[in-house]
Amino acid sequence: MTHRLRFTDEVAGADFDTLLDVLHGIDDGGTTVAAKVLVWADEAVAAASPRVAQIVARLSESERVHLVAPVQRFVGGEAVKNSRDVVDKMLAQINTFNLDRRSYVIVIGGGAILDTAGYAAAIAHRGVRLVRLPTTTLAQGDSGVGVKNAINGFGKKNWIGTFAVPWAVINDAGFLTTLPDRDFCCGFSESVKVSLLKSRRMFDDICDHAGQVAARKMSVARRLIGESCRLHLRHITEGGDPFETLESRPLDFGHWSAHRLEPLTEYRLRHGEAVAIGVALDCWYSMIRHGLPETVATRVCDCLAALRLPLWDESLDDFESLLVGLEEFRQHLGGRLTVTMLEAVAKPIDVHEIDTRAMRAAAKRLREAAVARADSVNSFT
Repeated sequence: MTHRLRFTDEVAGADFDTLLDVLHGIDDGGTTVAAKVLVWADEAVAAASPRVAQIVARLSESERVHLVAPVQRFVGGEAVKNSRDVVDKMLAQINTFNLDRRSYVIVIGGGAILDTAGYAAAIAHRGVRLVRLPTTTLAQGDSGVGVKNAINGFGKKNWIGTFAVPWAVINDAGFLTTLPDRDFCCGFSESVKVSLLKSRRMFDDICDHAGQVAARKMSVARRLIGESCRLHLRHITEGGDPFETLESRPLDFGHWSAHRLEPLTEYRLRHGEAVAIGVALDCWYSMIRHGLPETVATRVCDCLAALRLPLWDESLDDFESLLVGLEEFRQHLGGRLTVTMLEAVAKPIDVHEIDTRAMRAAAKRLREAAVARADSVNSFT
């Protein structure tokens, strides 16, 4: 499995060759011809950032690229994943512009449009080459580098999808400058998650600098995104189970409830916000049942609050509806229920049953933590 990951400062400008270099020309009888390319972009990103138009203009000027159409824009956000409509439009474009398995789709946007485009590219001809340009902190630090592609179905998160390795991922720091504050902060819940699973050093780092991240100090934010991305990628490429055929899915820590919270709130909560709540909830549960030090659970809540991420949502008041997420999680992953919890930072364990009484107690502790921090931290929700 080859995973091409690149970091750039300005892919539309001085670093444009980084993008060109992953677009390999086609050998046509001994003659190299230009790579056939179609560009898809999140409409809001294209409107907010001149980089999309600049990238498309430079692609159209390159002799190494055959740009088959002007940039195709799609409405982004979680709504794009709630039906097959956008996937069908994307498949129709792949057919109309005669793309094949050695052609390229470049997709520019946040995690939702990357998921949707990845699914369409993976099922067209059983695989068109996909180049992702993630434009959010969450996508650059987590989902953009992964191998999952999906849309929602039957009221459930990521029910329809595939595993497919992207041809390349380019994390360009320039795109992050136009993000709204809420979306900028959202992505760091996944960074907290992966640090809890993999690295005490990174956990300390993000806790110590959470306030600077929320204040958008880019040197700090970029360092943490890069480390988060590398930890996720190392797990995917070296963890021995890139397509999740085994029981253990540690990168889904905190996600059994997060995936339930999103539809429960009709996607009022961003994915990163739901993950923040889910990670904090499972930290309190890990404290109650598996010996995670209370100081760690407290510090996680302090860190998430400093990142201006929510610790509670009114939808948790209907806790029985939230617990449905455990069975949905089991069905989604297959086999017996397997949920990752923590004994310590960087010491995850797999558990196969959840003590619902202890989980309710964890929710009570989480609500108390949220109330205690409500006056000092103003989240975006």
